[in-house]
Amino acid sequence: EQRRMPISPVAYNLLLVSLLVVLESCYSAYHFTDAFVLPAQHLTRNSNCHRPIVVSRTHRTRISKMSPEKRPASSDSTPNSSAVLAGDGKFHFAIDRGGTFTDVHCILPDGTQIVTKLLSEDPANYPDAPTEGIRRLLDQHDNERSYPRGTKVDTSQIGSIRMGTTVATNALLERKGERMGLLITKGFQDLLSIGNQSRQDIFDLTCRAPGLLYEDVAEVDERIMLAGFCDENKSAATIEAQEKEEQVEGSDEYPKAGVGPRITGVTGEKVIVMRQPNLDSVRAQLEAFAAKGIKSVAIVLAHAYTYDAHEQMVGELARSMFTEVALSSEVMAMVKLVPRGHTACAAAYLTPKITTYLSSFRSGFDEGL
Repeated sequence: EQRRMPISPVAYNLLLVSLLVVLESCYSAYHFTDAFVLPAQHLTRNSNCHRPIVVSRTHRTRISKMSPEKRPASSDSTPNSSAVLAGDGKFHFAIDRGGTFTDVHCILPDGTQIVTKLLSEDPANYPDAPTEGIRRLLDQHDNERSYPRGTKVDTSQIGSIRMGTTVATNALLERKGERMGLLITKGFQDLLSIGNQSRQDIFDLTCRAPGLLYEDVAEVDERIMLAGFCDENKSAATIEAQEKEEQVEGSDEYPKAGVGPRITGVTGEKVIVMRQPNLDSVRAQLEAFAAKGIKSVAIVLAHAYTYDAHEQMVGELARSMFTEVALSSEVMAMVKLVPRGHTACAAAYLTPKITTYLSSFRSGFDEGL
């Protein structure tokens, strides 16, 4: 169906992830309450456990559709003894931070499993919902310590924290990512704008193309060629002679196709380096980005999926000047420059937001996190 997509493959995949998060949140809203224990059959596949799920009053309309004998009791935070696994003496948290609610699942030190739900945004009471959810459960179930609100959470009893969040998805949809620039192989400046011409109606002349994530673009004067294209129908003697020949910079034929040693890339394909990037020129381009207030850079060079030496060279220089640099060969080393480029741009655009959120999250705990 990608042939008919009106959006880029990267945005399409991120929207699918967002949809899955929404569906999971809907499932959570139907089954979960302010503080209760999941039935063991949902966690341990114990078919002998048939205790009903405890649902809060906010879901009364759904409960009323059940037969009287199947209706669950009122909300109760008492641990369900049938949902006990082998504990290791630590608290283990799994968190789903959605746009409206945050669900926190916890395995207590004795193995009992509980879940709590709270608003994802409630600045009058707490700065961060996942941190507050962890603090509440620790304060309720750790009888030896206190966890007052407004202080850093003691992590001595925390065994692990796993969290899924829609921070990146929301930033992408709302276009609130980091200001970023794109470095791409010379001659391909407009490639991501042109894309692959995927659209819902191929004959619709008024269709709107999706917006680009990068604010500015600069071309890197470098070139790598796949040897398979220029060596086709050539004799072994001709290929050997071209491998020994050197490029003559400044000549009318520079860079001359097929001239230079054959280098085997990570995919097994052989490439020919026709032109190395000029790092002095690249530095000037990066300085121009910085002067415009750009703080993140995506680097997308042709054939970097198999031979990434040029991206690494440019990336090393960029990382000395910018806090976030995404190399397409590291983010998604795949054939096809368009999807690889869009993915690298998404990484450069969203990673700073995720990093900022994680730093904020860490600030709510002591140095043991």
